[in-house]
Amino acid sequence: MWSLTQQVLRTDLAGMPMEWVDYRVAARLYFLGQVAYACGDALFELRGGINSSTHRQSRLEIHSIIATYGTHHALNKLQDDYAPPLSNRTLFHRDDHMCMYCGSRFSGRHLSRDHVRPTSRGGKDVWNNVVTACLRCNNFKAGRTPEAAGMELLAVPFTPTHAEYIFLMGRHVLADQMAFLRAHFPRSSPLHRRAARGVDETPVNEPGE
Repeated sequence: MWSLTQQVLRTDLAGMPMEWVDYRVAARLYFLGQVAYACGDALFELRGGINSSTHRQSRLEIHSIIATYGTHHALNKLQDDYAPPLSNRTLFHRDDHMCMYCGSRFSGRHLSRDHVRPTSRGGKDVWNNVVTACLRCNNFKAGRTPEAAGMELLAVPFTPTHAEYIFLMGRHVLADQMAFLRAHFPRSSPLHRRAARGVDETPVNEPGE
């Protein structure tokens, strides 16, 4: 059995990824009869009370992926104009903790959010206009465009789909969960290679190394 901190991937009835839940939420969904089916590996076995008639202890097995009834939330996230919430954590994951100017990888505390088109020049704080930058490169670029600063942007920023966003939000994503999420990525998604490799295997540099 896995650590109780391991997340369970929740999907809708059609298999559209919805969110990550912990074992307590998953157990509650089972108890309420909201789980339509489960797939993936068994993560936890929870034990309850002993039945007075059968003298058997109740057990609940929770798998890594559970499909639940209800589709309205997932359908809203399939719309063409849907954009997931933007945060530094998911942005850094999207860009593989790599500075999009110098190409080095760093831990999160040495990275920052850079606006390709600066907000002072009308740039918006949206996925398509932000990239991960190390503190040194961001300070050097300042309020200029990459062209004006003589800096090359190594990758084009993009807005992740909901399935890609769920992947970026995951902590310690298991192999079966990765395979499930990748099946929902666009074919051209830059995250296919990341998902195949794993989210926690990226080496990072610290300043001065």
